[in-house]
Amino acid sequence: MDEIQNLLTRGVEKIYPSRQELEKVLRSGKKLRLYQGFDPSMPSLHLGNFVGLMKLRQLQKLGHKVIFLVGDFTGMIGDPTDKLATRKMLTREETLKNSQTWKDQASRVLNFEGDNPVKMLFNSEWLDKVNFKDLIGYTSHFTFQQLIERDMFQKRLKEDKPIYLHEFLYPVAQAIDCIVMDVDLEIGGNDQTFNMLAGRTLMKGIKNKEKFVLSTKLLVDKDGDKVGKTTGNALFLDSTPENFYGGIMSFPDEVIALAFELLTEVDLEGLEAKIKQDPMGEKKRLAFEIVKLLWSEEDTQKAQDIFEKTFQKKESPNLEVKVIKNAKLEDALVELNLAASKNEAKRLIQQGGVDVEEEKVVDSNFKLPENKEMIIKVGKTKFVKIKKCI
Repeated sequence: MDEIQNLLTRGVEKIYPSRQELEKVLRSGKKLRLYQGFDPSMPSLHLGNFVGLMKLRQLQKLGHKVIFLVGDFTGMIGDPTDKLATRKMLTREETLKNSQTWKDQASRVLNFEGDNPVKMLFNSEWLDKVNFKDLIGYTSHFTFQQLIERDMFQKRLKEDKPIYLHEFLYPVAQAIDCIVMDVDLEIGGNDQTFNMLAGRTLMKGIKNKEKFVLSTKLLVDKDGDKVGKTTGNALFLDSTPENFYGGIMSFPDEVIALAFELLTEVDLEGLEAKIKQDPMGEKKRLAFEIVKLLWSEEDTQKAQDIFEKTFQKKESPNLEVKVIKNAKLEDALVELNLAASKNEAKRLIQQGGVDVEEEKVVDSNFKLPENKEMIIKVGKTKFVKIKKCI
């Protein structure tokens, strides 16, 4: 399989208008201008974003012009995709604060320097300037029927739940991004297909130009649930190598092959047979490959050693002590990046997913003792040694 075939098939769910048409353009030698948008609703990039970064990495290596777009304007609206209730609107300050370390995180996978650097843009640069007249012009290319057909809106209608007007404008705003940046291709998870196709509609309507859409597969289990978002297993790129390695080791065996496809550059030939013969060995190889890509081989080896000692040999982990400011357990989990928000931290605690010094804590108001070293464990494989400062 050559590099273009690999690009068009590895981790790919669907290509619009077709794989054949995109392949024809790629083989012509044309260098595409492309992007993926990242929603700053959380202070760190996560496992789902990592899938997209790997596809952007492939395209950058082939010499195409990659844009890493921070949706600091659209993040204030809130993407309604898969949401059965209206998302809380964020402030500009929140979106900028959440994305302030993203370039450092993404630079582990993408190159922001050199001969063909990735460009990092913020869509508030142009969306802040859209006036009401412009907005009427943009929305004239969409029909109400086209926007209301989304599954989550239909379900809300049946359940008599509100759909707010600003939620209809999210895909329109994302489509405006495509017009302003004048891209040839947009990348995103297959749950973003509706939003990405809105950009095709607007590009054809305003510029009479083809915009390709490439949707990537999602890392989901046999029930269709996103891996990494189950109790205690959310994986963020500002985590530690030890917790990331442990989080991958908690993946169900059924997703090992898919994770290799989406999150590594490992040759996939013969992989299914290897997994069938030695699932634990292949899962450890998967964890090693992913963590090595995001950190260093030395950090990865250390993370693997800690995992083997702690979870396979049942020894106490030798961890660096982290000094924290928050005494309340749910706040401490957020501070330690063991939960994305206070709501998630509360849910993890109440569902029995958090241990303090090997004792399960189900009270989210639990106060950590001061000036004492202790180990907090979230889920089966995420742990950190902390000391509450006085």
